Amino acid sequence: MEFIRVNMSAKEISRQPVPEQYRALGGRALSSLLVAAEVVPGCHPLGEDNKLVFAPGMLAGTRAPSSGRLSVGGKSPLTGSIKESNAGGISGQKLAGLGIRALIIEGMPKEEEGWFILKLSPSGAELLPAGDLAGLGTYEVTDKLRKAHGEKVAVISIGPAGEMKMAGAGVATNDADGNSSRYAGRGGLGAVMGSKRLKAIVVDSPGSFDAAVAHPEKFQEAAKRFSEQVLAHPVTGQGLAALGTNVLMNIINEAGALPTRNFTRGQFAGANNIGGEKLAEVAVARGGKATHACMPGCIMRCSNEYPLPDGKVCSPIEYESAWALGAHCEIGDLDVVGKLNYICNDVGLDTIEAGGTLGVLMEAGVIPFGDGAKAVESLEEVGKGTPLGRIIGQGAGFAGKAFGVTRVAVAKNQHMPAYDPRGAKGIGVTYATSPMGADHTAGYAIGANILKSGGDVNPLSKEGQVDLSRNLQIVTAALDSTGMCLFVAFPLGDLPDALPALLDMINACYDVQWTPNEFLALGRQVLKTEREFNIRAGLGKIHDRLPEFMEKEKLAPHKQIFDIPGEELDQVFNFMD
Repeated sequence: MEFIRVNMSAKEISRQPVPEQYRALGGRALSSLLVAAEVVPGCHPLGEDNKLVFAPGMLAGTRAPSSGRLSVGGKSPLTGSIKESNAGGISGQKLAGLGIRALIIEGMPKEEEGWFILKLSPSGAELLPAGDLAGLGTYEVTDKLRKAHGEKVAVISIGPAGEMKMAGAGVATNDADGNSSRYAGRGGLGAVMGSKRLKAIVVDSPGSFDAAVAHPEKFQEAAKRFSEQVLAHPVTGQGLAALGTNVLMNIINEAGALPTRNFTRGQFAGANNIGGEKLAEVAVARGGKATHACMPGCIMRCSNEYPLPDGKVCSPIEYESAWALGAHCEIGDLDVVGKLNYICNDVGLDTIEAGGTLGVLMEAGVIPFGDGAKAVESLEEVGKGTPLGRIIGQGAGFAGKAFGVTRVAVAKNQHMPAYDPRGAKGIGVTYATSPMGADHTAGYAIGANILKSGGDVNPLSKEGQVDLSRNLQIVTAALDSTGMCLFVAFPLGDLPDALPALLDMINACYDVQWTPNEFLALGRQVLKTEREFNIRAGLGKIHDRLPEFMEKEKLAPHKQIFDIPGEELDQVFNFMD
């Protein structure tokens, strides 16, 4: 295994063996440790001194079930903090198959030098001119590169939003079918890739499961046990497998925590029209798929393929995307939601940030609430680079300042996902305190708050939420490092053999002897590293707070405010003392 460094200033590519301290690390642990060690915290995120790190998870490239996720790290132009955003698709497996533990993009070429493609293959690594790919959307870029380099290659790319260095831009990867819609979407890392003038990365690896394993028989036995645990859990073996992530729409709506009309209510009357049941019905009727694997080896298959009326296919419409582009904007038409989602995928925008921004524009009166046609028209401005398009592409916080809107649901300037902190207070603690900004995946308290998985903590009470979020953030930081799909957290929290089987896979892969305590120690170390980077970048306790309106405006139907005091939020990272 090796690190590959690409210096975009000098157009030089170098290789180095993985240093011993990183030997058994991958994913978020590796991306965050490298960023913290090599990026000046005070640097401009779009300047020469920032770096972009691609790190497959510890188990990527093996036959561990649902283990191929890819971490992308750097300093975020959206939050100003350290950032790890991760994606499914085939890229993580393909990079691991080439023996690449981390790909580090550094430096910055001059604009007159044009745009570049990085090609990685068994023959080596080379920078190629991007030619006529500049300005194209990710669907066309991926299609062209698969035709040029082979149908089985992985393509990591940015759309026009990333080229224009918009803070809401994500990094797209493709699934095995070629859909360029598996996103490391959050935090604007697509803009960092754009600042390096890197339009795409082509990963040409002959296989997906070629990574070396120290003890193959022990690994195979542990992987079988882990698969059994995942499939035995009602969430990962039944709910997600039947309706995908959008199974949550009606559940969260019923719980009164579905942010509606720019976080003014906790329920949306049209939720059923954009929920998982409706999505599955329409997708299948049109010849699409209610469930679909986003990456090789996935056993949950919680993605989907939704055919649009114009013949295009949006794959997938995730729950958070359906909420952001639907309920948040009071849009109850699944075809409109799919169209907006497709535009985001193509232009290269994070769907959560984009939907959050559209809600802010509706709050400002720029677009009427519920006006799907106007929302589509406005979102199409992003790819054109018009003044309105650039405002949308810079995210909800920027749009709020541009139009004088104060009800903007951001933490560390990143828009909140599909759960209102007043209706599920544990997720509010995660939003406020995560080093990543508002991010549900950083510590998914919805499990214990609403789904009653991994515990049972009253979503409307202050009690137990800080401890819940802290523990989940620690476990999640470790889990993100493995490259496992985040949803395996459900069996890990509820079933007795899930964590032992996961650790047995890691131990068999790397010839180590990790215990549960060492796994949790990794999570603490990752969070400590990220937190310390943010402090050096100028982010302190004052940034670990939610917007004022959430402490004052009561959310229907429960008439709740977010009432967890700042001094309690400050205890989330007390393990660092």
